[in-house]
Amino acid sequence: MDRKRRGEAFGKPRNKTAAAPGNRNEISVPKGAKTNPKRIGQGPGSGMGKTSTRGSKGQRARASSMKRGFEGGQMPLHKRLPKRGFTNNFSVEYQPVNLGALEKSGLSGSIGPVELVAKKLIKKSEGKIKLLGGGEIQKAIQITVDSVSASAKEKVEKAGGKVILREAP
Repeated sequence: MDRKRRGEAFGKPRNKTAAAPGNRNEISVPKGAKTNPKRIGQGPGSGMGKTSTRGSKGQRARASSMKRGFEGGQMPLHKRLPKRGFTNNFSVEYQPVNLGALEKSGLSGSIGPVELVAKKLIKKSEGKIKLLGGGEIQKAIQITVDSVSASAKEKVEKAGGKVILREAP
């Protein structure tokens, strides 16, 4: 082994004694905490030469790899198990915004998707937004959303505000 591999590139390692609690630059790593990684495929000098820890011959010794879930030609588990459920391709995902959260955030006046993202009430302005009636609202606001619940619309209009529905592109 050469000096660099053992960490002795600049001479013999110093014997470090236990450092005082305040000297962070003198804290030593416990023995056995740092180990050199296995250097596979680096020839006979690495100690893992020739077959590089893969054994000799066989499918796993080759350079190609099997697909995830491959079971040697046997029907894979994910295909043997029964399929359940249904995925609706036409479902629409809305980002919900409650009136209580709007009141807490301190937003007032004209509110759109950009303001809601800035206050972290929704994640993205491009997605669909639905205003829900959870909580109460005191101030008059004009909010632009894609959908609104009946109770939310009633509460906003009662406070003197207005709900504007965004047009689908």
